[in-house]
Amino acid sequence: MTKIFGAESTTDEVLDGIDLTGKRILVTGVSAGLGVETARALMAHGAHVVGAARDLDKARVATAGLDAAAAGGATLELVELDLASLASVRACADALVADGRPFDVIIANAGVMACPQSQTQDGFETQFGTNHLGHFVVVNRIASLLKPGGRLVNLSSAGHRFADVDLDDPNFERTPYDEWVAYGRSKTANILFAVEFDRRHRGAGIRATALHPGAIQTELSRYMTPEATERLIAAINDTQRAAGAPLFNYKSIPQGAATSVWAAVVASADDIGGRYCEDCHVAEIQDGAGIRGGVRPYALDPDHAKALWAKSEEMVGERF
Repeated sequence: MTKIFGAESTTDEVLDGIDLTGKRILVTGVSAGLGVETARALMAHGAHVVGAARDLDKARVATAGLDAAAAGGATLELVELDLASLASVRACADALVADGRPFDVIIANAGVMACPQSQTQDGFETQFGTNHLGHFVVVNRIASLLKPGGRLVNLSSAGHRFADVDLDDPNFERTPYDEWVAYGRSKTANILFAVEFDRRHRGAGIRATALHPGAIQTELSRYMTPEATERLIAAINDTQRAAGAPLFNYKSIPQGAATSVWAAVVASADDIGGRYCEDCHVAEIQDGAGIRGGVRPYALDPDHAKALWAKSEEMVGERF
């Protein structure tokens, strides 16, 4: 019988009975929070994890205890990846391709949220450049390493509901900057990237999905003041009450990483391919105002996904 998981499921519960011995999985953002927990859980079930991080010293400290929990000969290999620098992204991808060892899964976990207006080293708006374009380049450059039956798992967010992508002004050159609009654009882009990557690779047995891990207190919210956090939670709860839905509640880190490992190695590939997931299930399309759950239609639109892919290639100066 298929096990049913939900918002309170943890990584250990989701992976109970799963043997990942011999699997090789890339996880970005292994210097804190969800990335470290994702790596720990996968290693505890035998997977070899390649952990990517901008700050390798920080990642070494954050992952220092993971070997002790590893099973079945699982290992952790750290690689340097600064998603806000295409030079770093390309160097990382080139090194992985030169190494030649294949991957079973890529989990694009790293990201930034609601930061002040700034630019990446290549002049892109920081959230779109880091959360989307950095992953777009590294994933596409190493796509040949994904085994048939492999998967791409993009961490998006319910924050995709804040904004659709703006293909005419992705860097806020003509639009007043708003940190939540920028975050929403980047998280919508994460979903659309998965939609188009899935379309392009499903013929080879490779599938892609995107997901919302839930609200978790991690370093991702480093730019938010306590007052801003309180205002955001209050606004969410107002809409939840109006919809007769449960009030806001933080997930633990093991609960937050559960949907990542579920989508990566537990869920049916046909169920999640080209879709958006939350709380360890495929989300429904929701277009009503004030609904926190579900996915906006624009984030799954296949033509929109193709247009974003073309715009992304134009921006990074590379065709895939």
